[in-house]
Amino acid sequence: MNVRLLYEAAGFLLGLLFGSFLNVCIVRLPRSRSIVRPASHCPQCNAPIRWHDNIPLLSWLLLRGRCRDCNQPIPWRYPAVELATALWFALLASRLYTVLHFYFFSSAPGTPSSYAPFAILNILAVLLLGFLLLGLMVMDWQTGLLPDAFTLTGIALGLVLICSQAIFLGPAEGQVLLPPNSIHLTSVGAATDPGNVFLTGPEALIGGRILAILGAALILGLIRWGYRALRHRQGMGLGDVKMLAMIAALLGFWPAIVSLFFGAMAATLYAVVLVARGRASSGSRLPFGSFLALGGLLAAQFGDRIIDAYSQLLH
Repeated sequence: MNVRLLYEAAGFLLGLLFGSFLNVCIVRLPRSRSIVRPASHCPQCNAPIRWHDNIPLLSWLLLRGRCRDCNQPIPWRYPAVELATALWFALLASRLYTVLHFYFFSSAPGTPSSYAPFAILNILAVLLLGFLLLGLMVMDWQTGLLPDAFTLTGIALGLVLICSQAIFLGPAEGQVLLPPNSIHLTSVGAATDPGNVFLTGPEALIGGRILAILGAALILGLIRWGYRALRHRQGMGLGDVKMLAMIAALLGFWPAIVSLFFGAMAATLYAVVLVARGRASSGSRLPFGSFLALGGLLAAQFGDRIIDAYSQLLH
């Protein structure tokens, strides 16, 4: 049997479980309710959901999308979130197989040993980002809220992962050097001593990611402030700012900018369609966080290639 297929199947099944949990978060977090208690129940009749009716995706199909007790429709959002999460996990499981096969089962002479954990941690970051963005996309679309439990937790997880990557840096790997004699250092009672000034690899890696978080938040924060100053009304919530900072924490600064670009383009296109159909006006509010989440998902998969292609055009 194809080993990659086993990885993808395992990722798909794991994604179904996480997708089921994500549905719980989507329903309860915007309402500030516990995600642990009470147990899963029908929102219409409050009847507890039996274990065999709570199997991700399969139970919805067997029940034909209706509650066993009250026969009320079960929203299609539940299987859609489970399926989307499962596909995301399967995609990342396939990428994990590629990394493990390359570094541990094929010859890669001259490749630094730190690259393998770096690649694995990057996959984990994208996996977590997809889980968080899928939840935030649905929550913002339905309620207009982007809970801190997802955005701030995502920022914290991004910092933990980048610190973990710094542990695997080899000696002198990733350090930032200035050319010899580029600056002069002086100390009290000592002569001027020309030499290299550098940041160590961990300092450059962690410091760069912190700056990415702050920079992404500052950009969207300034846009939010500028809109409010010009239109004298709130145009964007702080949740959107925190979400972009979360994307920067898990992907980096430029992928976050790519996600902002995709999100803005998608929101603009959607707004144009609504206005053309007479279903919105210039004062209508849009769930921009949902479009930003979509942009983040696209940036997680294609951002590096887009940035590389753009860089080539500039050279």
